[in-house]
Amino acid sequence: MSTESVAISIRNLTKEYRLYNKPVHRVLETFFPSGKKYHHAFKALDDVSLEIFKGQTVGIVGRNGSGKSTLLQIICGIIKPTVGAIDVQGRISALLELGAGFNPEFTGRQNVYLNGSILGLTHEEIDERMDDILAFAGIGGFIDQPVKSYSSGMYVRLAFSVAISVEPEILIVDEALSVGDEAFQRKCFGKINAIQEQGGTILFVSHSTTSVIELCSRAFMLDNGELLVAGEPKQVVSRYQKMLYASDEGLEVMKNDLRNLPDRYHLTRGEDDDSSEEDEPVSIVQTSDDTQNLEGQRDFDPEMSPVSTVRYERKGAYIANPRIVTPEGRQVNILNAGGEYFYHYDVTFETAAQGIRFGMLIKTMKGIEISGSSAYHEGQDAGVRDGESFAVKFPFTCMLNPGVYFLNAGIIGIIDGQEEFLDRQLDVAMFRVEEKKDQFSTGLVGMVRAPQVEPV
Repeated sequence: MSTESVAISIRNLTKEYRLYNKPVHRVLETFFPSGKKYHHAFKALDDVSLEIFKGQTVGIVGRNGSGKSTLLQIICGIIKPTVGAIDVQGRISALLELGAGFNPEFTGRQNVYLNGSILGLTHEEIDERMDDILAFAGIGGFIDQPVKSYSSGMYVRLAFSVAISVEPEILIVDEALSVGDEAFQRKCFGKINAIQEQGGTILFVSHSTTSVIELCSRAFMLDNGELLVAGEPKQVVSRYQKMLYASDEGLEVMKNDLRNLPDRYHLTRGEDDDSSEEDEPVSIVQTSDDTQNLEGQRDFDPEMSPVSTVRYERKGAYIANPRIVTPEGRQVNILNAGGEYFYHYDVTFETAAQGIRFGMLIKTMKGIEISGSSAYHEGQDAGVRDGESFAVKFPFTCMLNPGVYFLNAGIIGIIDGQEEFLDRQLDVAMFRVEEKKDQFSTGLVGMVRAPQVEPV
């Protein structure tokens, strides 16, 4: 790629800190120079070189203390490197450690102006964006309360809302999204997807390997300040997971093996790739403790409603009242694995159309498409008339493992010879699959039953 397409270029970057055993040693070395060294050097980053291209979503993984946050802080200009050069092309917006850049004594609204100013917005530009920021954050009247009274979830809601309000060319996120609830996380990932579609560059640091695989087009792995490997996310994550569970004796051997890989900064899946399907991470949807209901609790939660719903412009039909019902017709949104259900919505046509197809889609919290259906209306030859209404039901068996999931709904038809969406709604409903006491399957879908084990 040409240099014009490089968003971030880092060359031979080293960040070194001086560590002292006692505070007095710092004073002695600073004010009474005698040639004696009282410190020992610690390299948070050691000769790191990399390039991130415009439009890429890059994941950075590594064990605690590997240098991930230090690297992001240098990219953002918060700290300076000891040695090396960095070149950034584009406006950066960063969501680093929780509450970074917030004055705890200021109200949320005052902090919006403070952070917006730091990100380069004028007071007038912040005024223009304020309604959108508040709507996305969704913290209500707390916006005029001191942020020291905020929960961690409210912190990250407001911080992320401000970060995306500047329409960044480069968005940097450092693990902060793990704080929010499922519905808000889905809303954030939807916004990240929108930035990706607009050609933005994203740096994503996370200990969630499934998030890195699902979101990123490339990944880097740091360890003790060293850039060990880079390449396709699955390949990088596979080696990262092996390191996480390696013994102390085997860890250095594994790192030396990675250093000796012929193309360690361009890992792809090849014939000589030693990572098998078993080595690759499973896509386990994490649920917070407060989403796990006890056995016997009701199967409908009226408070569980998506905040990330997107409704496209209607062009001849209107979808209403999307919901999940049992075979007996009872509405639910807390499902049991193995249960039989219907995804149900009502449709009213506002114009005559032919070739009608009714569609639905189930997605994970991060937007990964799991399963869907698109079926023709049985009376497609005759089409539909203006004003006709239908009740649409998609029967399905819940084979999903515990987690939170989202639903889309859509109607496709032919009007004036052109097939197009007559109505389309994303994240229009959500549901949760309950944890089972005897749960043993992994991944997203529970397809495998308990093993049969016999002595031989």
